Amino acid sequence: MGIRLNSTSGKILASAALIGAAASVAGLGTYGAFTSTTSASETVSSGTVVIGLGASGTAANRLDVAATGIVPGDSVQRAVTLTNSGNQDLSAVTLTTTATTSSILDTDGASGLQVTIDRCSVAWTEADAPSGGYTYTCSGTTSSVLASRAIIGANVALSNLAAVGLGQTDNLRVTVSLPAAANNDFQGKSSTVQFAFTGTQRTATSK
Repeated sequence: MGIRLNSTSGKILASAALIGAAASVAGLGTYGAFTSTTSASETVSSGTVVIGLGASGTAANRLDVAATGIVPGDSVQRAVTLTNSGNQDLSAVTLTTTATTSSILDTDGASGLQVTIDRCSVAWTEADAPSGGYTYTCSGTTSSVLASRAIIGANVALSNLAAVGLGQTDNLRVTVSLPAAANNDFQGKSSTVQFAFTGTQRTATSK
């Protein structure tokens, strides 16, 4: 019994000695070191692309004024301003027109409603038409933004717009006409057409 106890005690002491030696060796690897740190910060903010129409119900936006009782050969004129109110230039502006209420007036691309858009370098002069609508004349220079085409279209390119530039505004006249070729099939029909203008960001650059 005495020998067994002495032997166990010796193993415990030996293990303790080994742990102590390992701790001493680990301590040999800890040194002081010189360091230097510098830093800089950079703020990155994104731009905004925003185009808008004039206030509804004013001379700056007559697009929501309905036209009734049109017959073949009639036209409807509505003025609207388009403004680039973001903080970036644009590469392009397109127009998408959809019929929220549809009829042959908008589904017949040949004899149905046609749309034309013109730009005036100054505000259009508005007058009441005999039919109760509006007519417009330009005291400045006119340019074509959209040549006559079927009223319904997706992502139709618009040209000669100043509003591709930051803070710029275009004075537009939208003319919708019913061709003289429209026959009796077009009588008593109604369509509601939504005009959506989309501005696309300028070409990406290195800042």
